[in-house]
Amino acid sequence: MKLIRLSEIDASMIDLVGGKAAGLGEMIKVGERVPDGFCLTVEAYSSRDLPENEVIGAYERLGGGPVAVRSSATAEDLPDASFAGQQDTFLGVNGPASLVDAIHKCWDSLHSDRAVAYRASAGIDDAAMAVVIQRMIDPVVAGVLFTANPITGCRTEMIVDAAPGLGTAVVDGTVVPDHYVLGHARTVPQLPEGCLGTQELEQLRDAGLRLQRHFGSPQDIEWAIDSDGVLWLLQSRPITTLFPLPPETGETRLYLEFGHIQGMLRPCTPMGISLLKAGSALWFHAHGVHGDPRDPLPRMVPIGGRLYFDLTDFVRHKAMRKRLSTSLQVYGPRVQGAVEHMMTDPRFAPRRGLPFRLGNILRATALLAPSMVAGIASSVARPDAARVRSYRAVEEIRRLTVPPSNSATTAERMRWVIEDSHRAIMSHGMLGLMGPLMAGIFLGAAPSGLLKGIASNEELDIVLGGMPHNVTTEMDLLLWNLAVNARKHRDIFLGIPPDELAARYRTGQLPDIGMAGFLDRYGMRAAAEIDVGMPRWDEDPAPLFATIANYLRVDDPELAPDRRFRQAAHKAEAMIETLSHRARRRRPVRGRIATFLMRRSRKLTGLREIGKFAWLPAIQASRRQLLLVGDDLVSRGLLESRDDIMFLTLDEARAAVHDATDHRRLVASRRADHRRELRRSTVPGALLSDGTDVEALVPPGPVQDGVLTGMAGAAGQATGRARVIRDPAGAYIEPGEILVAPTTDPGWTPLFLTTAGLVTETGSPVAHGPTVAREYGIPAVICVRDATHEITTGQLITIDGTAGTVRVVDED
Repeated sequence: MKLIRLSEIDASMIDLVGGKAAGLGEMIKVGERVPDGFCLTVEAYSSRDLPENEVIGAYERLGGGPVAVRSSATAEDLPDASFAGQQDTFLGVNGPASLVDAIHKCWDSLHSDRAVAYRASAGIDDAAMAVVIQRMIDPVVAGVLFTANPITGCRTEMIVDAAPGLGTAVVDGTVVPDHYVLGHARTVPQLPEGCLGTQELEQLRDAGLRLQRHFGSPQDIEWAIDSDGVLWLLQSRPITTLFPLPPETGETRLYLEFGHIQGMLRPCTPMGISLLKAGSALWFHAHGVHGDPRDPLPRMVPIGGRLYFDLTDFVRHKAMRKRLSTSLQVYGPRVQGAVEHMMTDPRFAPRRGLPFRLGNILRATALLAPSMVAGIASSVARPDAARVRSYRAVEEIRRLTVPPSNSATTAERMRWVIEDSHRAIMSHGMLGLMGPLMAGIFLGAAPSGLLKGIASNEELDIVLGGMPHNVTTEMDLLLWNLAVNARKHRDIFLGIPPDELAARYRTGQLPDIGMAGFLDRYGMRAAAEIDVGMPRWDEDPAPLFATIANYLRVDDPELAPDRRFRQAAHKAEAMIETLSHRARRRRPVRGRIATFLMRRSRKLTGLREIGKFAWLPAIQASRRQLLLVGDDLVSRGLLESRDDIMFLTLDEARAAVHDATDHRRLVASRRADHRRELRRSTVPGALLSDGTDVEALVPPGPVQDGVLTGMAGAAGQATGRARVIRDPAGAYIEPGEILVAPTTDPGWTPLFLTTAGLVTETGSPVAHGPTVAREYGIPAVICVRDATHEITTGQLITIDGTAGTVRVVDED
């Protein structure tokens, strides 16, 4: 079938007629007013055979005259890719010859540079082209209607942009349209002066609600009103940019995204979230916190695969809200400002009641406080002994994390993951680490208060440089040693792609540079490593080989990471001496205390990474067992591939094991959602339950030309070419370039050894990225909104890690 009327099309025919035509056909079927027309199907495009006589006959049956010729690609107007403006549309096409020519041009636009680039960014390999031919409407006014606010994400607001004449001027951005904000409720809006009145806006609102209800998601609708006042609907497609909604609770709630504070912006797999909750349940149970065993972390809510904390009850608590703003400083100024903004909203006015169960707090405090206080005190008194205890505790946790034997049944493996995998770390193991870890954090932060007015922030940052005993820093420096070993085989490690190097390593075809020993200790790590769904380095060492190739490009001895680290440590020791003399002269008692704490800090503050590091053996062991369970479910026809199990929860996987539940359709849907979320470049830091990105409501601060403002992450200045990287896997960075990234976690830190500076879109001064940057003496600016879009690879930029600014250098 090469030609079909729009009135004969429905959503099931999308592979034949493309997204736009399928949407138009659905609108006609539900009774909406759509200009009459027909569709030249994908079959005609695929055969490159244009049935001119049939097309001209259908055109004449429309009455001839001007028509719109519009692309309708099979990858167009989809739930996760709109393709808005990527293929061509031709309006006012008049006559058979012009129509045939316009169809050929529509076909050709499928392979324009912009369309090909868009498909690549959306993860779509290829598409085919259908073409819609519709009778032209001569509008008095036209425009677009969004049934949800595309800027803020609010699902209870509609946005209408309108302009006289054809709506293309609004879509193309060539005019300043009249702008209207409507609520979903039928109320009389406060109208600005413009080309639409109350009656027309009510018509649009009603049409928008009908289409949203029919298609099941917020819609982007093109419309036109003719000289008779008739509303015509020209297109309806999903709004693809909206962040997913939180679960429905029946009231407005405020959620705080906290994954990015640990350097995790990518979506977590369902199994990752499920295992995190199950492991935490052991911790709570062991320390007297009683809750729902089915959901031990009810305030931790997965939204769009990201981890959000339900902050509502804390914002509404009269005493806690006063302290909330200060505690949110670690989230950066944007998130802090967003939460402060919501405190003025009547929906979050103070209410009676505590945001937690008092009994749980009292029991946990009684169990934890004595040992915690004793652990911190003994660690400060005897830091070397405390550090030895910490390392011993990590090894003990690894020793006690014993998975089932090779002969275990699938059910036994599943039970072990759910009940035993986190027992060593969550029930008692973490407690042995907490004293030294918390002591280190205290010792790193306390001198800033004692030396206020005596030492600058930059000087205090220098004190934290070259910090020893950090497991992530030790890992990075060991990887550098592997690169040193690889120098004699430079051509191999620089000339072969990382994936092929990884394949050769697995088959024993690479020179021995010490990789086996590295993976034995650090193979449990990865980017976004708290997600059990992420492959570990011991499964796929390709990112490590990519990093080694980066290190081999370091020719200047002064840029060698081990030397830079030693220099940072030397500067730190020298700065402690300087500040000690200065402080003792001005405030003798306070100066002596500050000096004592700074020296103790050098012995313990590096341990701040050890808690997460101790957790990783449990995640790695759980992953191995889950993949074996996945193998069994594949053999039984319940999953398509072994790692499909990562798109189930623990309860769902157990149901598959015991009840032979077929989850293939569920997994396919969740994989599609996960792929879509992987492409999302920005994630709301503060989110309302109606989908509103709270940061979008806060007025932006003053902007200086050429300067992006963020937050101080690590002191110092650097100028260099930007290298924008969104995924560390296989990333390439030249020595001296400045890394610009959405976020960073320990899986990113090997890149730090060759970079001159760091810029991230999210983060916290206490997160992994800035902490490691300080230890290497690398300046860092964090929380720079849209940095990976505002800055392009190759631009010369200057970053100031003390002021929290990034300046694009004018090279003219």
